[in-house]
Amino acid sequence: MQKQNHLAAQERPSRRDFLRTSALLGSAALAGPLSIARGAHAAGSDVIKVGLIGCGGRGSGAAANALNAGKDVRLVAMADIFADHLADSRQRLRNMYPQQAVVVDAHCFVGFDAYQKLIHCGVDVVLIACTSHFHPAYLKAAVDAGKHVFCEKPHGLDVPGLKMAMAAAEEAKKKNLCLVSGLCWRYDAGVHETIRRIHDGQIGKILAIQATRVGGLYDRHERRPEWNEMQFQLQNWYYFDWLSGNDNAQTLIHQIDKASWALGDVPPVKAWGMGGCQVCVEPKYGDEFDHQAVVYEYANGVRLFGYCRHSAGCYTAAAVVVFGAKGRAFMPDQPHIEGEKPWRYKGRTPNMYDVEHKELFDAIRVGQTINNGHYMCLSSKLAVLSQMVCYTGQEITWEQAATSQSSFALPRYGWDVEPPVKPGPNGQYPRAMPGITQFR
Repeated sequence: MQKQNHLAAQERPSRRDFLRTSALLGSAALAGPLSIARGAHAAGSDVIKVGLIGCGGRGSGAAANALNAGKDVRLVAMADIFADHLADSRQRLRNMYPQQAVVVDAHCFVGFDAYQKLIHCGVDVVLIACTSHFHPAYLKAAVDAGKHVFCEKPHGLDVPGLKMAMAAAEEAKKKNLCLVSGLCWRYDAGVHETIRRIHDGQIGKILAIQATRVGGLYDRHERRPEWNEMQFQLQNWYYFDWLSGNDNAQTLIHQIDKASWALGDVPPVKAWGMGGCQVCVEPKYGDEFDHQAVVYEYANGVRLFGYCRHSAGCYTAAAVVVFGAKGRAFMPDQPHIEGEKPWRYKGRTPNMYDVEHKELFDAIRVGQTINNGHYMCLSSKLAVLSQMVCYTGQEITWEQAATSQSSFALPRYGWDVEPPVKPGPNGQYPRAMPGITQFR
């Protein structure tokens, strides 16, 4: 169900290659600067039961990160729409964590209703790391059922989906449930320290921010004769806008999130942008744009410039540069500041993917709550707004965006359902056309 992302970007470390990294990290997560003190479990139990929804690379990686959070964590249930994805992930995790990955056959759920069966099979924590289209609905279902949740980004691909996610985050607060987002850089020690220094005024007043995420192609699967259109699209879901939300939501969102954090997590006034498809023009690449650029304008005059692209043989980067009146802050692999007060991060660098799960499980153990709802929905809406302006070619305000009724949700899901986008007579999938595509 999960895409295998091989963008040649400079993230630290690769979250998709969990088989390599988890074996090196061991079973205990490294304690980061944000950690809550360990204590007794909230419910007095000595085991925290986890269910995984989405058994591709990112989902399997999230499960490994969760199991690294402590010997008391058990993976007891798995769900995916594809049986082979679940079987492969289950075996790999069982080999890596024989005492903790203890999923029995009865707790392996396959199909479009698999998430519901998993949520109601007795788990304490639900990990949601599946095709992004389903994140809001699965998040709502898990919170409604009283489960703690880790939910991968993005947290909505359209405004109705974001409203569902925001409501679920508020409900989690009322129920004292933990909700942790897959916007993992919030849990990176070096980035955390850089943001603190920016907020303390080390680079002076922020003037502008550049957020860049450009890299190579994503993995894809050749069409098989036995697949219908829905199966083909879900096997290659990154390349279909209704399933992934495009590069804005899949990759650039991380850099936009860091920029938003630096700006105090306040929304912009408006945005405009441009984009198109120049390289990935064959039908096998679906209906996605392969390059986009967006400008967010804030009430205080700051502009955030976001750039994303996926194509082979080009310059790659995954970085944020914050331009201040007294210096510049850089947040790639080695966070540092240049200017009147130069600085370079030299502290410990625990694996941020492990840290976000350690934070989640430590909070559960001591009966505290952690809720990332505000920034995870804000940054997801920034990504949705980016897609809106790049697809339409129009300037759109934050308030206008909030009125959008356009939804990717389908009335029902099944292998017999026709996807909302299909190839035309020439085999090409229709794409958005700036200046023609309308804001809805």
